[in-house]
Amino acid sequence: MNDSSLNTITQKQLYGVLCTACVILFMASVAIGRDALPLTTALKDSLSGTDSVYAVILNQIRLPRALIALLAGATLGVCGAAMQGLLRNPLASPGLVGSASGAALFAVMVLYFGNSLISPFILPIAGMTGALLATVLVYVLAGRDASITTLILAGVAINALATAGMSLLLNLAPSPFAVRELVLWTLGDITDRSMRDFWVMLPTTLIGWAMLAGVGGQLDALTLGERTAQSMGVNPGRLRWRVFIAVSLAVGASVATVGMIGFIGLVVPHLLRPFVSHEPGRLLPVSALGGACMLLAADIGVRLIPTDSPLRVGVLTAIVGAPFFLHLIVKSRREYL
Repeated sequence: MNDSSLNTITQKQLYGVLCTACVILFMASVAIGRDALPLTTALKDSLSGTDSVYAVILNQIRLPRALIALLAGATLGVCGAAMQGLLRNPLASPGLVGSASGAALFAVMVLYFGNSLISPFILPIAGMTGALLATVLVYVLAGRDASITTLILAGVAINALATAGMSLLLNLAPSPFAVRELVLWTLGDITDRSMRDFWVMLPTTLIGWAMLAGVGGQLDALTLGERTAQSMGVNPGRLRWRVFIAVSLAVGASVATVGMIGFIGLVVPHLLRPFVSHEPGRLLPVSALGGACMLLAADIGVRLIPTDSPLRVGVLTAIVGAPFFLHLIVKSRREYL
């Protein structure tokens, strides 16, 4: 058996393992909670139209939460892989271009001024608008034909500006209860979400995914350098903004729905990269599956960890991701010494 067939089998096995893990974790997310839910009974009551307690819990609480975790986790995973492949920087994350912080700033503004009470669609729309506006500002600051370094610096500047805006709103909040609401939202959470939230975030997320679907081969070519990629027919500038806009749309929808959940877009591509021979194009779909698995697992974890007040899923992913991030920094230092 030659190496290529072995790599193909390994890739198929990887997809099989990740898909199986996603299904198992999704079913576990629906079934597990403070109180266990008998899935068979709940599904039977739901399909038959019986308005039982189990059917209500399944349709209005557990199923939306699992679907949103699946979609948001996949988004963070694939966008993290895309940003790392585009910037050729293993420490890049989906929020590097300011999309996540821009979405968070606009969402916090909506919560601060109470506009979210007017319509349930205002909060997610504000988040997506903030993500797109942050990307436009990065474009204006960096310029059309900016280098990777200039783009990163522009993204850092927009992130700092958005963070300062959120800090100002927290400082001017009229009451401790308002501060608590704003802070808890920024921590990242999937509780109290409904199918309406899922349907609102789905279209923009799918548009972002569709824009990333055809960039795998171009990212592979980009690993050889921009000049070599250009000789192979790749337009680095066009590719750069295609990825940035795609990440802004998808991540903006995710942040507007679940808040800021960090480290998934950083950790998941690193864990899976060795299994795809460090090829950015092959890393995109497996990172989507891995991100979905990680967020589903984290959401199950926050329900099972005994705490006096509910633990936010963004806090748990940060607790797991921060040590991994430090490990990457130490490893990078050793490689350059």
